[in-house]
Amino acid sequence: MTILYTLVARGSVVLAEFSATSTNGSTIARQILDKIPGNNDMNVSYSQDRYIFHVKRTDGLTVLCMADDVAGRRIPFSFLEDIHQRFVRTYGRAVLSAQAYGMNDEFSRVLSQQMEYYSNDPNADRMNRLKGEMSQVRNVMIQNIDKVLERGDRLESLVDKTATMQNNTFRFKKQSRRFRNTMWWQNVKLMVGFVCLLLVIVYVIVAYICGGPALPACF
Repeated sequence: MTILYTLVARGSVVLAEFSATSTNGSTIARQILDKIPGNNDMNVSYSQDRYIFHVKRTDGLTVLCMADDVAGRRIPFSFLEDIHQRFVRTYGRAVLSAQAYGMNDEFSRVLSQQMEYYSNDPNADRMNRLKGEMSQVRNVMIQNIDKVLERGDRLESLVDKTATMQNNTFRFKKQSRRFRNTMWWQNVKLMVGFVCLLLVIVYVIVAYICGGPALPACF
């Protein structure tokens, strides 16, 4: 069996425990409870010969298990998380005022069942791996969504810039058309003035040749 001993405690007050075999795990576990520093949440492991004591403390509630060193960390800490959730879900705020071993009669059976499951059922490890993969997928999805949102911001900025460029282009075309019209009218006026001037010069020359403004010598 991979997980050999488990307890649930509030501070140094043991509320429930179960041992799957005859070991000194209970004694060592109490020594660990007395020496855990502070009140902060933590996940830590302590080695003792060929056994590892894994400790999870959350919101003042400590769950501890003793496991073979070959069990690694993933399964024991998944087990501790499972036990913590079951304990809080079952007893709620009663945990804050419970006496020593106040939940032992009922919850020790839960500890026994879950220790058996996490120690021997191969589905436990597959489920833990699946949870890890789902967590990774969720993180990737969140990252992808963040990237999409960032890209959306960039696209929105690009659309704004494109709209501005279109407005500027329309304004430029309008000004260019007005400028071309103005230049065309100026050219027309110059051409008309040039033609009139040319006609006047021709008339003066003809009048000179024909003896006067009435052109008497030519008619």
